[in-house]
Amino acid sequence: MEYLSSDESDMELLEMIDEFDEESESEENLIQKVYKARVDYMIVLNNYEFTYRFRLSKSAVRELLDLINPYLKVKSPRNHGISPLHQILLALRFYALGTMLVSVADFIGVSIASASRIVNDVSKAIAKLYPRFVSIERHCNEEFYAIAGFPRVRGVIDGTHILIQSPNSNIGEEFRNRKGSFSLNVQVVCDASLRFQNVVARWPGSSHDATIFNHSDLKGTFFKLFATVPSNNHCSLLTEYCEQGRLANSWLLGDSAYPCKPYLLTPILNPTTRGEQLYNESHIRTRNTIERCIGVWKRRFPVLALKMRLKLENIQAVIIATSVLHNIARCHNLEEVDAEVHIPNDEMNIDEEIIHSPSSDATERRTLVDSWFSTL
Repeated sequence: MEYLSSDESDMELLEMIDEFDEESESEENLIQKVYKARVDYMIVLNNYEFTYRFRLSKSAVRELLDLINPYLKVKSPRNHGISPLHQILLALRFYALGTMLVSVADFIGVSIASASRIVNDVSKAIAKLYPRFVSIERHCNEEFYAIAGFPRVRGVIDGTHILIQSPNSNIGEEFRNRKGSFSLNVQVVCDASLRFQNVVARWPGSSHDATIFNHSDLKGTFFKLFATVPSNNHCSLLTEYCEQGRLANSWLLGDSAYPCKPYLLTPILNPTTRGEQLYNESHIRTRNTIERCIGVWKRRFPVLALKMRLKLENIQAVIIATSVLHNIARCHNLEEVDAEVHIPNDEMNIDEEIIHSPSSDATERRTLVDSWFSTL
């Protein structure tokens, strides 16, 4: 199912103008252009300035260029075609500034239409790296245990809302969240090192966190993110791993919006014993990892904290691409950089209703409390 934005015609018009400019063979229809000099920012900026402007270090950008260079093409056969490096830098600049395509285009020295096309192309190219950089296979039980003494934790899960413009009137209300804004509810799982293990970016803002989780397996409702990324790499991986026991006797931790399962442990709503209280305290401190991860992700790439005005499939590509870039930044041990634009505080912290699912199974949680936390 494909959802189209309300001002899609504007974006299509820009793309048509750009295509006409590049493909027209009629000399009398060509307008004399003044080409802006493209700066080699790898040379003119020092390491700090480069990382501040593009959110990644020079070495990380070189690695990224090597990985996605086969997917990027110089669209124009003329001498002023946009190199793969400048295409990457333009997209990174867009992620750092939000939706200001004019500023992004001027910074690199291209037209607004070209900037729009490049952001979409680069985002989808980076998203192809998802299987390489975002994986739930990584073992991190000991790292989680070091946080608050919670044993056998493989990952922590939560949902976060990404603001979008109103889609068309036929399906727009599906994307209106509980705060009245239009958004995507993105399910994320991270490890103790704040690296993403799973990202699902296909559900409208009205969807409950538990609904997203319950339908993220191969048998559930399935939407294709975009044609260039294999769907089973990130839409269905999480619950498939859980149901088949591939978490190797480990748990996910989630808040009370999720049903308690043998593989997904949630807080005890009304703790009465000391063991239950210790369980909740450890659970909360460990689960805080996902909130920190989301915060770091959105501060490094402010486009996620602002309202995106792109086609829905391109918004999904940006979300997946920035999750890949976030993990690359963590792999390179890059320090967190301040946002270059103002980010609204807690704009999309939407508290989900506590559910009481009849399918919940708290047996594993009860056993853990009795055999571990009650003995501390």
